[in-house]
Amino acid sequence: MTMLSRPVYGTLSPQPGRNHLLIADAEGAAAILDMAKSAPDGFFANAHIMFVPGETGAKYVEALEALKPAQLYVGPSFAAALPRLRQTFATAHMGLRIYLAGTEGLIGQAEQVAMEAGYDPASIQTEHRGSLARRVQCVHCKGITENVTTQPAKCAHCGLILLVRDHYSRRHAAFQGVCINAEDPSDIPPQEEIFR
Repeated sequence: MTMLSRPVYGTLSPQPGRNHLLIADAEGAAAILDMAKSAPDGFFANAHIMFVPGETGAKYVEALEALKPAQLYVGPSFAAALPRLRQTFATAHMGLRIYLAGTEGLIGQAEQVAMEAGYDPASIQTEHRGSLARRVQCVHCKGITENVTTQPAKCAHCGLILLVRDHYSRRHAAFQGVCINAEDPSDIPPQEEIFR
């Protein structure tokens, strides 16, 4: 059975337009580089690329620079890029094309900011690349735990042991985690790495 809330990702493809915003983390840069192979001449002349390298370090930076985008921002984290992203949306012109690539955490958070700025999620292109680690919201304390790879997982805020559900909340840009041992807190199931 497929979860209706589970995000469905596609493959980035260049769209007609005058302004393009491309946001990626880690292996998501490879999706931008793959898309560049089919992009028309001048596509990146009005493009703003925001890249959070993560564990890939400088691996993709030179190749992204070689695309000669109008702007290239390389930042340490999505949180550090957030003020720049909000400013970009605040000053964007009509018809801005948005492309998101990389981990589910980055895609979800960037999509959330775009929706806050009034963009329809159906008009945003997404491509998942890299880690399957999840961003999980504890339904009990509402805290967000980043980069969850195990099932069950421990909430980084309240310490509850959570069953990481496949239910995804766009509003929170996170999968939902529910206490797995509420009936018997001494019953702690073994952790298994599932989301790599």
